[in-house]
Amino acid sequence: MTIRAKLYAAMVMTVLGPLVTIGVAFGVFNGLSDRFDEVSHRSDRQALALELKYAVTDVNGWQTAYGYDNGRSRPQFERSAANVQRLLAQAQRELTEPRERAILARLRGSYARFMALDAVAYRALRDGREAAVRQIFLGPEIRNFEAMATAASQLAAEEARRNAEVERSFDQRLTDGKRALVIVGLGAGVLIILLLLTASDIARLALERHAEREP
Repeated sequence: MTIRAKLYAAMVMTVLGPLVTIGVAFGVFNGLSDRFDEVSHRSDRQALALELKYAVTDVNGWQTAYGYDNGRSRPQFERSAANVQRLLAQAQRELTEPRERAILARLRGSYARFMALDAVAYRALRDGREAAVRQIFLGPEIRNFEAMATAASQLAAEEARRNAEVERSFDQRLTDGKRALVIVGLGAGVLIILLLLTASDIARLALERHAEREP
């Protein structure tokens, strides 16, 4: 190979190495950024489902409390019920996949029945029919709560499953990215070695020609 050809090869390797490295690194980090956003989004959905699960239990607890303390805990129950309603509305906006929608529909339906029966029980309490209130709370209202709790638990489990899938996908992408960067780093190392060898070759040939010109 002539000195000119070797010079051209050296220049190509000098330009190509950094470009390939930057391109691969950009692709890896761009992919990781997308995956990280997905992980964060899924974590938020899981947190919402868990909050709903706990809120359902909370509203049932305050309902039982006001039924046994002659209505003194009713304000806490109303705040808890408003919180459940708020979380259901948020879930309706954010949980849009078919299986999420199906579970959420069951949860909303059981909550609506729970609140409708609660209105009946509260009227009975204000009328002084405490025995009727306890009969409602310990009978059909328990079943409504169990339906709510089951749906809320299923929703939380569904979000946990999906979140775990996304995290596994992120971990795999991270592993693949590290592997790609290692390969590119090795390739860059090879290019540097070739560049050094080419430079050494060019210097040797230049010295030889210079020696041939000397008298």
